[in-house]
Amino acid sequence: MLKVELKNIAGQVIGEVELNESIFGIEPNMTAVHSYVKAYLANQRQGTQSALTRAQVSGGGIKPWRQKGTGNARQGSTRSPQWRHGGIVFAPKPRDYRMDLNKKVKRLALKSVLSDKAATGSIVVLDAIELEAAKTKEMIKVMKNLNLTNALVVLDEKNETVQRATANLPKIATTLVGTLNPYEILKHTTLVLTKAALEKVEEVYQG
Repeated sequence: MLKVELKNIAGQVIGEVELNESIFGIEPNMTAVHSYVKAYLANQRQGTQSALTRAQVSGGGIKPWRQKGTGNARQGSTRSPQWRHGGIVFAPKPRDYRMDLNKKVKRLALKSVLSDKAATGSIVVLDAIELEAAKTKEMIKVMKNLNLTNALVVLDEKNETVQRATANLPKIATTLVGTLNPYEILKHTTLVLTKAALEKVEEVYQG
């Protein structure tokens, strides 16, 4: 049975909680994780890059010099790729990089990443996160109490005070259970969940 310490924002251990083994105790499937990360990064691409081919560049209608007798290489247009202001060979055009993954693979990837964090002791569960004000120094104090420098904080519901207090910290981020994804978890060394967030994760992903 998987258990982890339950702490408060002062860093004190106030109990322990059990982790659902079907979510936090499986054998990580790295193929599923790789597929998810590859698709996630591909889906972030806008695909709006564009350049002009020689057929689309304006000008160049006239032959720059006669075919023979000048000593120069033969040229048919000043808009050929080797000329300045010429067209681009195999010019990139707008395209959709989107990759689709089925629901089972997404779920397996998330469980694999969560299980890996649990196996390496990189999960911290807090009873709650309540800050006096939406100030960066408040969140820094909490992270210092927990001895963390790089973490993803998972909340069960929107909390503007915590989210605003975290916004300026480069290695600390917040997310909601509904938007939790393997890529964000992998980006951070430690996963911090409130007790309510943990319960919601187990409710949504068990089985």
